[in-house]
Amino acid sequence: MATKELKRGVPNGRYKKLEAELCTELIAAQERLQKARFPTLIVLGGSADTSAASNALRRWMDSHSVAVCAFEPLSVEEREHPEYWRYWLSLPPKGTIGIYLNGWYDRPLRDLAHGRSDAAAFERAADRIAAFENALVVDGALLIKLWIHLDKEARQQRIAALEQNPLTRWRVTASAREGLQYYDEFKRAADCLLHKTHISGAHWQVVEGRDRHYPLVVGRAVRDAIGQHLAAKKNRPKPVSTGWSPAPNVLTELDMEKRVAKKEYQVLLERYQGRLYRLTQQARRKGVSSVLVFEGADAAGKGGIIQRLTAALDPCIYQIIQVAAPTAEERAQHYLWRFWRPLPPAGRMVIFDRSWYGRVLVERVEGFADKAAWQRAYGEINDFEQQLTDHGMVVAKYWIHIDKDEQLRRFKARQATPHKRWKITDEDWRNREKWDDYEAAVDDMVDRTHAIAAPWTLVEGNDKRFARLKVIKAFCQQLEQALASG
Repeated sequence: MATKELKRGVPNGRYKKLEAELCTELIAAQERLQKARFPTLIVLGGSADTSAASNALRRWMDSHSVAVCAFEPLSVEEREHPEYWRYWLSLPPKGTIGIYLNGWYDRPLRDLAHGRSDAAAFERAADRIAAFENALVVDGALLIKLWIHLDKEARQQRIAALEQNPLTRWRVTASAREGLQYYDEFKRAADCLLHKTHISGAHWQVVEGRDRHYPLVVGRAVRDAIGQHLAAKKNRPKPVSTGWSPAPNVLTELDMEKRVAKKEYQVLLERYQGRLYRLTQQARRKGVSSVLVFEGADAAGKGGIIQRLTAALDPCIYQIIQVAAPTAEERAQHYLWRFWRPLPPAGRMVIFDRSWYGRVLVERVEGFADKAAWQRAYGEINDFEQQLTDHGMVVAKYWIHIDKDEQLRRFKARQATPHKRWKITDEDWRNREKWDDYEAAVDDMVDRTHAIAAPWTLVEGNDKRFARLKVIKAFCQQLEQALASG
């Protein structure tokens, strides 16, 4: 592994002076970080005591904008979510620093060291780490990964010295003893994992842990990385978008004349709602959770569909997320962060009225995301949804389509109805002027994010009754398949 090894260079007699200088430099770097507005993640791993390094960093910096994350074994709530749910929720906002003790490396490392992970599982874990870190880095985050190495003999001596002193014996934890007992296994696993995750923009640096002043070396590495990233950010060229070919137009193939008579609709609605209720109760007992995504043109009828769907559900099992423009808190994070937060626990359901697909729809068309960002988002979204389905969640996605004439009719009807007038805004009329741009964006979205495990259902929405029935029936079918396979 072509990691960079950081040398000691800390004479004992000058430690206090060097520490004071480093503290001043780190505080200055923090002030620049807050203005630069990107998050900094420091991952500390290794066979030495990483908590000593993290404690020193917090002591030398303004701790108000530094959070230390040391993950315990999975709680009941965390086990009910995809593995990376807790890592996404822990991400530091832009302008702040998160220090991770082993972080997302801990579980794969232990599994490999203890023989619980075969080659295929290890490859998946390493790929998952690389994808996670790459998503953060390309979004502008600074990722500093430091591996504090301590050879077996030195580790034995350090633990023995701590145990012999009654005042420090408490520092020798079960994890420390495990690390010593399985030192060779952990070292082999670490060499393998570090090699696989030494990637561009997220490379590893090795710190020699024998030197008792190694936290100072860690602090210098953090200082240098922040300075280099700030300098590079100032001179960084604009991202270049990849070659792009438009997707085939899938919306023109929809039969927008499909209709359901009112009498037939009432019968079928009762039937499908009853079927849905029984399936969701079964899913609740089995612990199968669902994520529903509703996208569509303005006035397409998403709200009415959601109302008919939730009328068949126990109110305790679902939550509706109305997605609007991101808040200040959400803008300080990666765009997917706000969608990881409300993911449902086992047996529950979350319904997104608009979703992460805003990145490749409104943000693309309105220019809120540059071309490289929205083109990159397809892969990020596919990875996100795959994590959900790999965890056993049902991911159901619906595009509710209406034609341009039907939209105009509904806009006018809303304007003419006092209690519906609030539903029509100037923004709706502006979006209508970009109808063709939005259709092209929908074509690309469906083409690049339609997956067997997380499929798109295109819904002919000119007739509201037909659209409502199609959605409920399609979700019943998808839920039945998930329950049968589980």
